[in-house]
Amino acid sequence: MAVDNLETIHQALREHLKEDQISVNETVRELHGRDESYHSMKLPDIVVFPETAAQVAAVMKVSKQFQMPVVPFGLGSSLEGHVIPQSGGITIDFSLMNKVLAVNEEDFLVKVQPGVTRTQLNKELKKYGLFFTVDPGADATLGGMVATNASGTTSVKYGVMRDQVRDLEVVLADGTIIHTGSMAAKSSSGLHLNGLFTGSEGTLGCFTEMTLRVYGIPEHITAARASFPSVKDAVEAVVSILQAGIPIARVELVDEQSVRQANLFSDTAYLEKPTLFMEFHGNEAGLKQDVEFMQEIVQGHGCEELAFETDTAGRNRLWEARHNLAYAYIHGYPGKKMMVTDVCLPISELAGAVGHARDNLLALGLPGGIVGHVGDGNFHALIMMDMNDPVEVAKAQEFNERIVLYALERGGTCTGEHGVGLGKQKYQEREHGAALAVMEKIKRALDPDNLLNPHKNIKTEAKEAIE
Repeated sequence: MAVDNLETIHQALREHLKEDQISVNETVRELHGRDESYHSMKLPDIVVFPETAAQVAAVMKVSKQFQMPVVPFGLGSSLEGHVIPQSGGITIDFSLMNKVLAVNEEDFLVKVQPGVTRTQLNKELKKYGLFFTVDPGADATLGGMVATNASGTTSVKYGVMRDQVRDLEVVLADGTIIHTGSMAAKSSSGLHLNGLFTGSEGTLGCFTEMTLRVYGIPEHITAARASFPSVKDAVEAVVSILQAGIPIARVELVDEQSVRQANLFSDTAYLEKPTLFMEFHGNEAGLKQDVEFMQEIVQGHGCEELAFETDTAGRNRLWEARHNLAYAYIHGYPGKKMMVTDVCLPISELAGAVGHARDNLLALGLPGGIVGHVGDGNFHALIMMDMNDPVEVAKAQEFNERIVLYALERGGTCTGEHGVGLGKQKYQEREHGAALAVMEKIKRALDPDNLLNPHKNIKTEAKEAIE
């Protein structure tokens, strides 16, 4: 962008923001030009740090006036290039909007700003005997989690991000501020805007306030680790547990290679076999019955080792090993970049999909492992590749394509929780068919100039190109 025009935009922003809320510093721009993915960095022209919804609305009006793209930014922990500003423009960093505004313990609701992180919220909620369930692993911002419809380890029991959203305050492309819902538990009034905006990845509006559902901290928690002869045995055990109606709170698959990486990185000594990490929430009597039933089921599927963690330290150690797996692989393969794949299938297709993924990892000679939130059919392959080696990069991309197409052919989706971003755009038409045109029309109606996070999610170009 021309320097003169950039200075004019800068001056327009100064009318609504303080000088220290606007940055053109190259280091600051670089921090906002990438995320945790393997996608290439692109720099925004300007980074702004608003403190209020009114300031966000003012930024959007400046964006419209000068036809400058806008990309919302939380912490940059996304994995598909969502926050990378492909066309430059303005990045809105929500780190200063990080207040827990209200805790309504009687209604099990909390009102927060988008820059609040998951850990920050749970620290505040603990005073009330409450917790926020969605746990994607990274300490992401809640705004980013709503934007990608995040889920994670607890979704099998409590649901995904979309299930927790009661109301969103959203700034639209023209600066209009709207609310998408209410504090009521249900409503038959109007279109379901909560569901529309959750998962929209910054392409329809900027979230400035969220009302979310929270839960009481369970009376008792038990964690378990069950090892099996094969991935197939482990996945089939999960299917049996779910079919039996056992209310499991978390069930994570960690394959043999990933257990090995966890042991090296986290200084654990887990049996290096395909393993399920599980957690059960409930009252003491009910929990005892659920755990006993689970034991019978896993033994019927050839479980070779079953260990329990009932104290807080042991449970934390178990889940830290799982959550730190990405860092375990990065540490174990210095100089390589990680690609994290993300597909989700019907439970009945999961065992075949995981086996297909493992066979293709071996066939392509790619270092990596398979982990996943197998209770809801979602799994990931963690692939390590040298970004300077075109052969390795091509193999990783081919692997990703193979497992995505396998999932789509069996009624699954190209992304269970990471979102579309840049990496999954090319699969949208295949997955959604004619429904993609409906999504494009919604995008055009709310953002006719295509200024909100362009080139992402729904691949809609400038207004003229789609009319």
